[in-house]
Amino acid sequence: MIKLIQNEWMKIRKRSSTWIMVVTLLIIVSLYAAFSVYQEGGIQVPDNENWIYGLQLENSTFQDELENTALSKDKKEYLQKQIDMNNYRIDHDISTNTNYSVWSFLSDSTNLIILAGLFTIIIAGGIVANEFSWGTVKLLLIRPISRSKILLSKYITILLFNSIFLLVLFGYSFLLGVILFGMPENSYPYLDYKNGSVVEVSMLFFTIKYFVFKSIPIFMLATMAFMISTVFRNSSLAIGVSLFLMFVGNTVTNILANWFVWSKYLLFANTDLTRYIDGVPLIEGMTLSFSVLILIIYYLVFMSISFLLFQKRDVST
Repeated sequence: MIKLIQNEWMKIRKRSSTWIMVVTLLIIVSLYAAFSVYQEGGIQVPDNENWIYGLQLENSTFQDELENTALSKDKKEYLQKQIDMNNYRIDHDISTNTNYSVWSFLSDSTNLIILAGLFTIIIAGGIVANEFSWGTVKLLLIRPISRSKILLSKYITILLFNSIFLLVLFGYSFLLGVILFGMPENSYPYLDYKNGSVVEVSMLFFTIKYFVFKSIPIFMLATMAFMISTVFRNSSLAIGVSLFLMFVGNTVTNILANWFVWSKYLLFANTDLTRYIDGVPLIEGMTLSFSVLILIIYYLVFMSISFLLFQKRDVST
């Protein structure tokens, strides 16, 4: 298995397009950092000395909203969460006056995960289909190795490729963040909300968690592209469909969610797990556990279809 993965990785590494992707990612992150420096330099927001009063006023507004019986249960829980977190800040003197730092830039740089996802989908969409297009699949299947191991090695290679690109994005963003924005003067924690109470977590832990959550849609789309590539043996179809869904899937799902409760079972209703960190569920009643379960089901379906059809695939022609 290891040799198969090494062989697949060698194929990807030798492509000039792979290195173009790496350079492109680094350039775009650098430009994003430069824009952030320009933006921070052009807008100086003075510290709010009355931040405690501001939070109290905000809580008063939230409390008035809570009295609105027309609000959904999830919306009420969200408002209560904000009230509790504001009270926690006041009680523990955790100011809202924070300068833009490496943690802020890392959080903003998660917007570039879509770029890493784009490159991963391109690789995933062609890793199987290209073998059929180039006729090299026969050379793989004549070896005394099971088809399942061959396909698994290709999928593991995709996961490695995606992981490396995400690590490059995270590491390079962290490096630029430290150099350009520095560490925060006051190491305030991130305030999380669990089981009705506020807890403090380190910014590093939260940033990694947020980064992982933002990467889930890319992971699922790459798996889908891999399935389409395996089933239809067409890299253009696999890449095209996956990219189309990446850009319009959330929009269509959000529209359907306004009308149909069953839309909560759709893939893109559950890929954005950050809703459970800093927002409200797409549809009332949805929870993090529910979304994770739905994602697991979709993942198993994608992988089962890929392996079952690849096992039965006729490659004589």
